[in-house]
Amino acid sequence: MLSRVANSIYWMNRYIERVENYARFVGVNFNLALDLPPDVDEQWEPLLIATADHYLFYKYYEKPTKEDVIHFLTFDKRNPNSIISCLYEARENARTIRETISKEMWESINTFYLSIRGTNPDNFRNMDHMQAYFTDIRKSCQLFHGVVDSSITRNEAWHFGRLGRHIERADKCSRFLDVKYFTLLQDSGTSGSTLDLMLWTAVLKSVSAYNMYRQTHRALTPMNIVAFLILDKLFPRSIAYSVRQAELSLYAIAGSIPERGHTNPAERVLSKIRTELEFTDVEDVFKMGLHEYLDKFQTKNNEVDSAIFDMYFGLETGQSQSQSQGHSQSQSQSQSSGQFKTQWMN
Repeated sequence: MLSRVANSIYWMNRYIERVENYARFVGVNFNLALDLPPDVDEQWEPLLIATADHYLFYKYYEKPTKEDVIHFLTFDKRNPNSIISCLYEARENARTIRETISKEMWESINTFYLSIRGTNPDNFRNMDHMQAYFTDIRKSCQLFHGVVDSSITRNEAWHFGRLGRHIERADKCSRFLDVKYFTLLQDSGTSGSTLDLMLWTAVLKSVSAYNMYRQTHRALTPMNIVAFLILDKLFPRSIAYSVRQAELSLYAIAGSIPERGHTNPAERVLSKIRTELEFTDVEDVFKMGLHEYLDKFQTKNNEVDSAIFDMYFGLETGQSQSQSQGHSQSQSQSQSSGQFKTQWMN
């Protein structure tokens, strides 16, 4: 397979996963707003900080109001990580490899893009209307993933797609947990309070984890929730599950067997993360500090992306500029307390 084609498949899936997760990020605050006491104001800036989009946001906006944050994360084409921007890039990647993907995949992503492009942002002033809109976005992304799984042969193309999807999903799951950290950052006294519990519950609901969590845990405690979203090997949106699925596809691409050890740098970096997760207890996470642990994971996850790029995509000297920019955007989202920590790829 040409590295240009593999790159497009990888990033098409990453962009669609990013679209779904940005819709879920907004869902964090929508879910929280339903339960907040009347004397507590809604907070929208934590969404920008957790996704490392706050630098660019303050370039165009003065204050992180609900309307401006939603517009910036959804409709603002100046934001390369907004829903409309990512969906455009996903469609462009799909368009350049139409001979490789199925007809149903193209129709799904093209219809999805046209429906979002035709949306008037001014129509979303009512909260119920906005919630339904972001729910529809998530369902459209899930429909696309369903079409992929039901219409594509399990060959290299499928594995590159699954690799991109789960690398992106692991990164965004860590950022959902970080939204909670930044929301309570200014008031450490709320830890363990009713508000604290509401925030944890909102995080669970926003990743569609609430029902599955309640089936395995009796109490809503921070330690159990963190363990479920980071270390659970069976829940499909947990970090451990996503890393494992990405690892299986990475080894399948090279035709190697994980049990026999890595055969290239990309496999080594990803297997190291998976091994660390397997031997990590939730107590270790809290001992290091949840935010510090997640920030370290995000940096390592970006190192995996860099290793994949060097191993498979950097070989094609004639790759398009938009695809290399997509790689840069992924790197730019690694942050620690508001500071970038990784280098942009040229």
